[in-house]
Amino acid sequence: MSKWKVALQVISPSLLRNEVLMIGEAKVKQWKIPVNQSLTLRFGSFKQQIIVIPVPRFDGLRMNQTLAGSLGVVSGQSLRVVYHASSQTLAIGPLIGILISRDRPDSPDKPFGPITAFCKELVDACQSQGACVCFFTPEHIEQHVNSIRAWVYQNKSWQQTEVPVPDVINNRLTSRKTENRDTVQHFMREAKARYKSHVFNEKFLDKTEVFDALKRDSHPSRYLPESYLLRNFQTLKTMCSRYHTVFLKPARGSLGKGIIRVTKLNDQSYQAMYSTVNGTRRQSFSSLVKLFSSLSSKLKANRYQIQQGLHLMENGGRPVDFRALVQKNATGKWTLTSIVARTASTQHFVSNLARGGTLSTVKEAVIKSNLPAGARADVYNRLQHASLEIARGIDTQIPAHFGELGIDLAVDSGGKVWLLEVNSKPSKNDNTPLQDNKIRPSVRKIVEYAKYLAGF
Repeated sequence: MSKWKVALQVISPSLLRNEVLMIGEAKVKQWKIPVNQSLTLRFGSFKQQIIVIPVPRFDGLRMNQTLAGSLGVVSGQSLRVVYHASSQTLAIGPLIGILISRDRPDSPDKPFGPITAFCKELVDACQSQGACVCFFTPEHIEQHVNSIRAWVYQNKSWQQTEVPVPDVINNRLTSRKTENRDTVQHFMREAKARYKSHVFNEKFLDKTEVFDALKRDSHPSRYLPESYLLRNFQTLKTMCSRYHTVFLKPARGSLGKGIIRVTKLNDQSYQAMYSTVNGTRRQSFSSLVKLFSSLSSKLKANRYQIQQGLHLMENGGRPVDFRALVQKNATGKWTLTSIVARTASTQHFVSNLARGGTLSTVKEAVIKSNLPAGARADVYNRLQHASLEIARGIDTQIPAHFGELGIDLAVDSGGKVWLLEVNSKPSKNDNTPLQDNKIRPSVRKIVEYAKYLAGF
């Protein structure tokens, strides 16, 4: 199998037939591509019989305008070319599809709202690496999967066009309800079965699923605080007898929403602290039975995970935790892309940015923390090691395909690393700001992993 990157030239139909590709003579000879005989051209789900004509002193790829229109590509794009001698197939691409929740066709300059800058960054990353990227929503998916209507960035503007089903699909849907639509699930099944498309981050994770799965793996299980699905009063009573503080977390929650901290005040009474948009709301109960009774409506509406309370490292009395972004690289291996520290605001006991938390480097957070001197060494390395072990555990124990994970970790007052939760739809704006003309490592790795999956 031979691979290389070329610049595409689109030629008028009057000058080049639809079934002809023109490739630089040196590459044709180097990779032993048969000329003037029928080969299969593949781009995503698109396939067509073509013949290759070598061109002296030329190192690009020329195709007919009609063919380029069928693929949704234009002159000047960088593409990778792979020749599979065994099947006599010339594959170009890869075509990467980003499945997003919504678009705004009436805002052509910002068709994806606040994530438009990230989408443009992905376009730039693909161009630099010789790949194509398109963006589509559940509304673009037809019941019969042959092609999709998608957004592409061409000629310095966002445009909608018809494209083949992509080689690789990154599911960035931000709603479980949207992800579970019959049309979305049907599309993903068909894309994988019919066209051998690779779909990664194909599902949301919930806290119970993650903790139960990682308990089965001896390596990541060491980072798990004691945690159970809160099914009844007895579970709450048992956990509160073991720990001074416990946390109740919606099994499918995010951004710190709905978290409740339960603290034992004395032999009988308890205090519940609720995380709200406007700050922390406190409520005291004369008994655990009364506290549980007050939670009954919440427990009927949502499943909650009860988790051992931890004495987290603090900065100025405010708890600190860490968000690690782990991604698969160009060889399909988990790597750490970034770790940032998140310090809770004075009004909240959770550190999420959506609740007023602030970011800093791990080093800055450790220096300012209340950790004893002996626990400060190698915090970054221990967080990195834990992140990668947890990601590998998710891969091993949960039957779904993930290419990137946001892993929330904590360090207790003695320096031990703990897992808080795992997010399969990590935001690209949590870690490092967008920079003009600079592609962030987190974006570059999405393209590198997609190329790996597609064989480019």
